[in-house]
Amino acid sequence: MHSGAERCIIEAMKNQLKSVRQSVSLPAKTAAQVRNLAKTRRLSSNRMLVELIENGIEAEKRKQQEFFELAERFRNATDPEEAKRLGDALGRMIFGN
Repeated sequence: MHSGAERCIIEAMKNQLKSVRQSVSLPAKTAAQVRNLAKTRRLSSNRMLVELIENGIEAEKRKQQEFFELAERFRNATDPEEAKRLGDALGRMIFGN
């Protein structure tokens, strides 16, 4: 018999393994890049797309976390020059260079 915690872990793992079929259209250049990456990594194009998407999601999460940390530092800054520097950095994150 599994404990409650073990059942939760098993259920979470089952949910991670479920796949949802999703159709997307890629620009020809992007599709070629995916195929080339997949070939060099000896993966299927589908697996390569999954890895690229997962990496992109993680990168977005990191970017969001960096933004919130920078915003917190900006809110807590007492030195006007530091506040300006942090405000400029926030602006670049939001609006680009």
